[in-house]
Amino acid sequence: MEKIFDLEERTMVFAENIIDLVRSIKSDSVNNRIITQLVGSSGSIGANYCEATEGESKKDFIHKIGIAKKEIKETKHWLRLLARANPEKKEEIRKLWKEVQELLLIFSKIIRSSKTNAIEN
Repeated sequence: MEKIFDLEERTMVFAENIIDLVRSIKSDSVNNRIITQLVGSSGSIGANYCEATEGESKKDFIHKIGIAKKEIKETKHWLRLLARANPEKKEEIRKLWKEVQELLLIFSKIIRSSKTNAIEN
């Protein structure tokens, strides 16, 4: 998976990769529930990032980045459950889990830096 440094694009590609993955998974009651949650949370990462970049204030920006971080953590949760329900897809899921872990680190750093900058200003 090539690393993209435009965060808006990177979050979009991540959500698209989730969609591609779940389209390859068999439909049953367990998978359908997990997939619905996973597609929602993965798509919300980028949507909240876009909202944050249009924030009306530093406080608004930090708040919306925080929401995106919560969606990242939720996505990690659903990816783990999807791997459990579909062990044959574990390697594909592992790659996506690594990407979402990197996004978590990036968004955590953005929050820390933004809070530090807000205190200093």
